[in-house]
Amino acid sequence: MTIVKTCGKLYWAGEYAILEPGQLALIKAIPIYMTAEIKASNNYRLYSDMFSYSVDLRPDSSYTLIQETVALVEEYLTAQGVELQPFSLDIRGKMEREGKKFGLGSSGSVVVLVIKAMLAFYERLADRELLFKLASAVLLKRGDNGSMGDIACIVSEDLVLYQSFDREKVADWLEKEDLQAVLARDWGFSIRSVEPVLTFDFLVGWTKEVAVSSHMVKQIKDNMNPSFLQASKETVANLVKALEVGQEETIIDLLEQASQLLEGLSSDIYTPLLRQLKNASKDLKAVAKSSGAGGGDCGIALSFDRDSTTLLKKRWADLGIELLYQERMEHDDKSEG
Repeated sequence: MTIVKTCGKLYWAGEYAILEPGQLALIKAIPIYMTAEIKASNNYRLYSDMFSYSVDLRPDSSYTLIQETVALVEEYLTAQGVELQPFSLDIRGKMEREGKKFGLGSSGSVVVLVIKAMLAFYERLADRELLFKLASAVLLKRGDNGSMGDIACIVSEDLVLYQSFDREKVADWLEKEDLQAVLARDWGFSIRSVEPVLTFDFLVGWTKEVAVSSHMVKQIKDNMNPSFLQASKETVANLVKALEVGQEETIIDLLEQASQLLEGLSSDIYTPLLRQLKNASKDLKAVAKSSGAGGGDCGIALSFDRDSTTLLKKRWADLGIELLYQERMEHDDKSEG
């Protein structure tokens, strides 16, 4: 039996803009994991703890995402000359509580998880780029309109700067060309790890509200104009620079700018509770903002001294915001706090 795992993710900056090709986003891996166990079997058996039953490869509406991932990886393996065999796959670790999602990128995590499990089962090595392309191909073939930023972060398990690619173009290639040929092409994305050179606390607050729907995301996306896109790209690029040279005040200012850009894009992004989550960092050596699509789910904060961290956590708790995750980000030692 082989066991693999994938993490969750949260955006620090670049939300919405990243949906456009060539844009930048800064995204952080969150070590809240989903795990998969895979082993040889006489028959195919797929099980996820999201559902109360297991399936084989016969189409099942609940298991579509998992089944389509299996199909694409098998297509890839067959082209590599691998002889396929049935397996049993168990997926566990719902990124939710009481039926409410945390917004950590569950569908992206599932796709990467299935790919990692199958490649491990067949003892095939895969680098970050191949994992990213395979997972993105699954989602593009499904008509998924996400930026694939969650995939970039989940395959890296790190703080990453992601530059998006032209998804329509790659989706067109996938429709018209052989999978191997598409995987061999240059898609035009980039993923690089970012290493901050200062010490701070990274906190994640969960509002327990459900985030904006895909319909609302589409409406908000329609509000984007060239000046928003340019401002967002510059803000993310400057934020990465500030993290890599250790400019605390600049980091706070730039995350505040990123937050204001989102507020200007749509009034739906900051719910009253997300606004309170953000405002809780006022007068502290800290900065907080909405993360991801907004309208609920999670907010993040960076806090630059321990007193600020303590006060921020107390303010969040008083607001009914749950501290979902906290990490001490240190220049030389990324230990969790």
